[in-house]
Amino acid sequence: MQGRTVYLCTGVRSPIGRYGGALAKVRADDLAAHPLRVLMERLPNLDWEAIDEVVYGCVNQAGEDNRNVARMALLLAGLPSRTPGMTVNRLCASGLDATIAGARSIATGENDLVIAGGVESMTRAPFVMGKADSAFSRSAEIYDTTIGWRFVNPALQKQYGVESMPETAENVATDYQINRADQDAFAHRSQQRVGAARARGFFDGEIAGIVIKDRKGDVTVSQDEHPRPETTLEALQGLKPIVRADGTVTAGNASGVNDGACALVLASEDAVKKYGLEPLARIEGGASGGVAPRVMGVGPVPAVDKLTQRLGITPRDFDVIELNEAFAAQALACTRAWGLADDAEHVNAHGGAIAIGHPLGASGARLALTAARALKEKGGDRALATMCVGVGQGSALALAKA
Repeated sequence: MQGRTVYLCTGVRSPIGRYGGALAKVRADDLAAHPLRVLMERLPNLDWEAIDEVVYGCVNQAGEDNRNVARMALLLAGLPSRTPGMTVNRLCASGLDATIAGARSIATGENDLVIAGGVESMTRAPFVMGKADSAFSRSAEIYDTTIGWRFVNPALQKQYGVESMPETAENVATDYQINRADQDAFAHRSQQRVGAARARGFFDGEIAGIVIKDRKGDVTVSQDEHPRPETTLEALQGLKPIVRADGTVTAGNASGVNDGACALVLASEDAVKKYGLEPLARIEGGASGGVAPRVMGVGPVPAVDKLTQRLGITPRDFDVIELNEAFAAQALACTRAWGLADDAEHVNAHGGAIAIGHPLGASGARLALTAARALKEKGGDRALATMCVGVGQGSALALAKA
């Protein structure tokens, strides 16, 4: 990233809940405030009056996350009212692009301290209904805003199609010849790796438990709810396809529908010294790219190509890669495009979204945090966080040893 040096210093996230699960009673804006509040408690020596900006990613923004959830969250968390907040939306990559946007503002010298992150409560995403198209109309279309298309433009549909996310994964599987067996094996590895990482306490370094108020008493949720490390390969192989009878995409080799939030502290070199922060990694740069919407899952390929060309490296030069597992099919298409083995140990070494879950607006920030922590633990030189994006895009962030 040209300009001043930018550091990712620390971060925290909520546990990731299943759809309708442990976090279902938590409002989206309260969920967004949770990691901010935890950071304030953990960094008492940081001058919270000095935060220049809070940038959050959020996809839905049709329910409790409406009206600039970043601003609402920082106020709920107790940050000063003078602190500005901005919500960005690049669909699945919203949290990653919030991180990139925050880093760029520091690199240009406009800011010194930025909180970047994201939130999504897919459980609490509302139904929406358009206004009547004529007087006394008796028809009404209602859309579920949890995920996917609504209020489709017929011109866009005619030109590009409006396939659902699982349908785009089937397109990738067909076009890139990713068979069912390889997808299930990838999904099984994701579950196993999450189980192993959890067993050794890796996620304890990034998850902050959240207290759920209940009439029967307060309950603290402190672990991700989505992983199923006990899942066997045979069980995954027995699941029925969800798009078409002869398809390969199943509920087991796709990411979940989830709730969660994450926040990161980004700082200039001056701010690191002034407030005694300990960087996890240095941010080298970010990039985005576009592909046909029908194969949106390969979006990371042009994004990473653009980023690595700018940095003068190749995708094989990263010691740590966090690639969002929207679907096993698209993840494998990307890793194979980069010349990496399906079971490469440095790719999602602690599992990915198939096991952990994918709360849309928060996932990118989670990837950046996990990548930075894994890089520091491993002692490597470079890490990559990248993800595909609905409607045919990809986003990528490069980190380097601090």
